[in-house]
Amino acid sequence: MTDARPAMAGGHPLARPPGFIRTSQGFRNVHAYPTLLLHLTLAGVCVPVTYRKTWQDGFGARGWKLDVSIADPAIIASTRETGGRIPTSVLVHDLLDHFFSGFDISGHRAEAMALVQLGKRTGSDIHRDCLQMVDEDLLHGRVNRESLADFLPQAWLAAIPFARHMEGRELIRALRKQFGEEELRQRLARRLLELGERGISHAQDSWRLLGLDPARNREIGLAVQRVLVQVDQQVEQAGIEQLSATFIISNEQCALQLRHVDGATALAPRYSSRVA
Repeated sequence: MTDARPAMAGGHPLARPPGFIRTSQGFRNVHAYPTLLLHLTLAGVCVPVTYRKTWQDGFGARGWKLDVSIADPAIIASTRETGGRIPTSVLVHDLLDHFFSGFDISGHRAEAMALVQLGKRTGSDIHRDCLQMVDEDLLHGRVNRESLADFLPQAWLAAIPFARHMEGRELIRALRKQFGEEELRQRLARRLLELGERGISHAQDSWRLLGLDPARNREIGLAVQRVLVQVDQQVEQAGIEQLSATFIISNEQCALQLRHVDGATALAPRYSSRVA
């Protein structure tokens, strides 16, 4: 994402020195997001989203995607469902903990940083989420957006000849011999947490650049979730095939403004919730 940001209205921060925010290894400069994917108004931060009854993306799920994630094959549509342990949905996680925090929308390094934001925002213990990523991906040699050798601490590779030339599965086999299965599993989980903590200051800076208070991320997340529950219930009951909408997020209020709906509907044009 390389489009320059326009001047911003409403007292939002305008600029910082070049290089203030890194744009590599999972980091993104929120000022460089294209205006089609995020723009600022007096009402707040505006982010377009799309709903489909069935996504033709290989998963076929019902739900919502941020427009920034539509072309990303790793992103599955999500609904209002929270899974119980965390009070907000995956869509809220994508919006607040990835996009607003200035992290890639997918990739294991970006997800580690976003998980730390999720833990801070919700109070959830993210260790089990890290172990899930380890069990489902890392122990199989899979890392998105970079090689496993780049993802791992270089000290781990010192005792493995030609480690940087190995495929992921081969490297994991060598690390199993070096550490043992359970020790490797725990080390990989700690690695995710270590990488995740590197994004803390970047996320706080990114929120402030968007005019949002990072200290209110919990309340903002709950307000977005309340709006999502309202709308998602109604579109599911009405059998809506597709709609386009825009989240409008500020420190005081979160809203979803509908822009285009396929099919006859009694949906309201706007849904909102105060940030308590």
